[in-house]
Amino acid sequence: MALTKSDIVAAVHELGFTKKKSVDVIESLLEIIKNALETSEDVLISGFGKFCVKQKSKRRGRNPATGQDLILRERRVITFKCSGKLRHKINGMGYTE
Repeated sequence: MALTKSDIVAAVHELGFTKKKSVDVIESLLEIIKNALETSEDVLISGFGKFCVKQKSKRRGRNPATGQDLILRERRVITFKCSGKLRHKINGMGYTE
């Protein structure tokens, strides 16, 4: 099961914010992140991870359904690297500095 935006809004709402304020806070946060990534800025959230925009050059590819060769255009992609704290938490190891 995936954590959705409405789940995040509900969790913020449980902290005592109004439903509308919770929606506004989450929407604003996501817009800030999207705007930073759009301008190729990295987004570093301490204790969580780092979103980076990487440039991919033009390359040869293949359509797996038809087997047809094609050229994939140049593009930017977003990558995510989790922090050490998050990695340790996910693996149940706690965090030691």
